[in-house]
Amino acid sequence: MNGLAPGERLVRCLTGVPIDRAPFGVGLGWQPWGDALANWQRDSGIGTLDPAECFGYDLGFAIPELHSGIWPPFETTLLCEDDETYTARDGRGITLRNRRDGASMPEWLDYPVHTPDEWRSLKHERLQIGDPTRIAEDLNAFARRVRASGEAVQVGAYPWGVFGSVRDLLGVEALLVALYDEPEMVADMMQHLTSLWLHLWEAVAQVVQIDHIHIWEDMSGKQGSLISPHMIERFMMPQYARIAGFARAHGVHVISVDSDGDCSELVPLMMRYGVNAFMPFEVQAGNDVRVYRAQYPSLGIYGGLDKRALSANEAAVDAEIARADEMLKGGRYIAAFDHLIPPDAEWKLFKRAAEGIKACIYRGVS
Repeated sequence: MNGLAPGERLVRCLTGVPIDRAPFGVGLGWQPWGDALANWQRDSGIGTLDPAECFGYDLGFAIPELHSGIWPPFETTLLCEDDETYTARDGRGITLRNRRDGASMPEWLDYPVHTPDEWRSLKHERLQIGDPTRIAEDLNAFARRVRASGEAVQVGAYPWGVFGSVRDLLGVEALLVALYDEPEMVADMMQHLTSLWLHLWEAVAQVVQIDHIHIWEDMSGKQGSLISPHMIERFMMPQYARIAGFARAHGVHVISVDSDGDCSELVPLMMRYGVNAFMPFEVQAGNDVRVYRAQYPSLGIYGGLDKRALSANEAAVDAEIARADEMLKGGRYIAAFDHLIPPDAEWKLFKRAAEGIKACIYRGVS
């Protein structure tokens, strides 16, 4: 068991199979966001600072390049700008206002679909299934690379999800209304997008073993899920059942979901439809990964460390190291912060956290 390949270690960790040690430094919960890296380079005095190299992160999941949404993309169009912000329509047809320094989430202004007729046109023009140009790299070469590196293979990534992608076509308020006013359109959107993804994943599965299916939803806030469990069952879970069927047919061991906010309503419902890993367990929304571990012993848990500690003080960081250590002892856990690392995170505190968590992971490893 000693010296597992990085991909095998990841999959075994999330599914509760014995491992030599837990993975370290994997995923977005270890990556700087906005100006964080520039600030760390200044404060550390390391002008070419690479956190992965500095702390010895493990390899994460390898993801083949697939065009899983609007294709061909819309032309990116700059609409207006000032010294601090710019407003543009992106390749997904979303109009957003963004800060130039990338220090916050964008303001979402408009979306590509407003009516059933617009959905039908978009589906025909830019969401066709079977377009070979959606496979954006040589899958045989990808397969050779991951076999050489020992990486596990993931399909699905941000921003592709049964709820999440439909929200990005309609806008969140419009989607919530459409669930009542245009239920057939919403159901067709979810069904069609899932069919598109399954078709692409089938092409990947023909040349390399898929280990992990990831579904990005971001469908909760501090108050819990944006839609009721009844709505989740009615609209989303038929597509999750299809995804779980694909996983069974192809020997895929991990199906994970990413949702910010309070995910306490989502986890038990989605677990009934094949999901066996969840992330990132946002602490400020009320999630405590220790509670989830006690409630769901078979769930793979990723994240759950409070990123706000990295802009607080050493005591706050030490509390998160202790939380990680407790979770690591329980297994099926990948230690990570509960989102990208924000720009106000201090280098000395991040360094303390990374070194402390790595020491917990490597304790007793020969």
